[in-house]
Amino acid sequence: MKKSWISFLVLVILISCRQETEKAIVETEPTGVHNRAYQWGQMALEATALDTERFTPRPTVTSRYLGLIFTAVFDAWSRYDSTAIPVYLQTVERRPEGEHTRSNKEIAISYAAFRTLNEYYYADTTLFREYMLELGLDPDDMGTDPKTPAGIGNLAALSVIEARKNDGANQYGEAPGSDGVPYSDYTGYTPVNSPDSNVDINRWQPKYFTNAEGEKFAPGCLTPYWQNVRPITLDSASQFRPGPPPMVGSEQLEREVAEVIEIQASLTDTDKALVEFMRDGPKSVQQAGHWLKFAQDVSRRDAHSLDEDVKMYFLNQITAMDAFIASWDSKMYYDYARPYALVHQYYQDKVIQAWGGPGKGMISMPGEQWRPYSPDVFLCPPFPSYTSGHSTVSGACAEALRLFTEDDYFGESVKLVPGALTELDPIHYGDTVTLKFPTFTETAEMAGKSRVMGGYHIEADNVAGLELGRDVAQNAWKFYQKHLGLPSGS
Repeated sequence: MKKSWISFLVLVILISCRQETEKAIVETEPTGVHNRAYQWGQMALEATALDTERFTPRPTVTSRYLGLIFTAVFDAWSRYDSTAIPVYLQTVERRPEGEHTRSNKEIAISYAAFRTLNEYYYADTTLFREYMLELGLDPDDMGTDPKTPAGIGNLAALSVIEARKNDGANQYGEAPGSDGVPYSDYTGYTPVNSPDSNVDINRWQPKYFTNAEGEKFAPGCLTPYWQNVRPITLDSASQFRPGPPPMVGSEQLEREVAEVIEIQASLTDTDKALVEFMRDGPKSVQQAGHWLKFAQDVSRRDAHSLDEDVKMYFLNQITAMDAFIASWDSKMYYDYARPYALVHQYYQDKVIQAWGGPGKGMISMPGEQWRPYSPDVFLCPPFPSYTSGHSTVSGACAEALRLFTEDDYFGESVKLVPGALTELDPIHYGDTVTLKFPTFTETAEMAGKSRVMGGYHIEADNVAGLELGRDVAQNAWKFYQKHLGLPSGS
């Protein structure tokens, strides 16, 4: 009888332990790819890639989309955090501590992400709707009850959308002076040089591309008014404006133009892969999206919770958005030439070794025929050069991730086939290479240098861009700490 009683007690204890273990498994917070913030990050990247396919690359515009989407997500989440302060959702009170549950946070950020994605990536509303249904959420719930997580999410999105309607981006084509087309110029910018005539070599010159049908076209300047867009964290677009680039006649410019030619003439397979990876190729998510991808690498590596990802994506993307605004301030203020025109000027009537175009490899050619290492359909970014946008945004986002993780270590790598995004025929591809990104800082420097390797920038564009980006990031970090409810310098 005694043995039976002991056996019964053991059985009860075992069952109890099993139930506690199962309960612990159920209650374990999803991390990395499994947390809801990460999953909405994936949805935002997919929407960005689809947007690029429809409208061609427009990195300024997509940086604003991503910055505002993750601001709305942060604002919704902040109402279920004990100290965080929203950026725009200022009329909704913080919810009681007993409501600070993962479930409420997941619902709130889902509605915030869903509503802002619908606003900015409106062509893919069906995709977002289907995802909400997958999550068991009603996409038709437009409620704005500030006591419910769905209401808070909807209000967070609405507050961001309303606050940014007239922020200088001309989202609706309504800015005085515009032609009614969303994101069209309203400043009347006209380049000093035409594609056929370069009257001021120090200034930007549009260049001819060739489309898939073999037709020549010269893209106009992309969003030449972007310096007028209201930043999130900066006092003004010009807050950290760098000094001027080197002008024609200076030893520095002569040396840096020569460097562009020399680097291109000796591109290795690894160099080509780096140029193509940072250029971002087909299904591009632009630079802001590229650094969101890097942030997601960190989330997987460090097994981030929802809270950690909400905060990291918010910091990452408001930094990228403001970095683009700051870079465009410099670009449009200096209206500076690109190597595409500078090489032609410096090396006309001289024979140089350079890349001849898809399928031609490195050949001898007249200097005035030099071209960047790029496909014909997108030979060179259609806007002024100084500072490099890649360098500025990469310097900014790398610094933001370093500050967030309190460590410069990154440790990611990627395998690529050199030439796959530039050459037309696989016979001209190189052997697979592995690019390694040891630290955030080195990754930013590799991104910046890749633009010199590709022939899109001289070194001055890169150096000034990296410095500008880091200044933006330090400023954004203070803004971020303030909105976490932390004292500056924490």
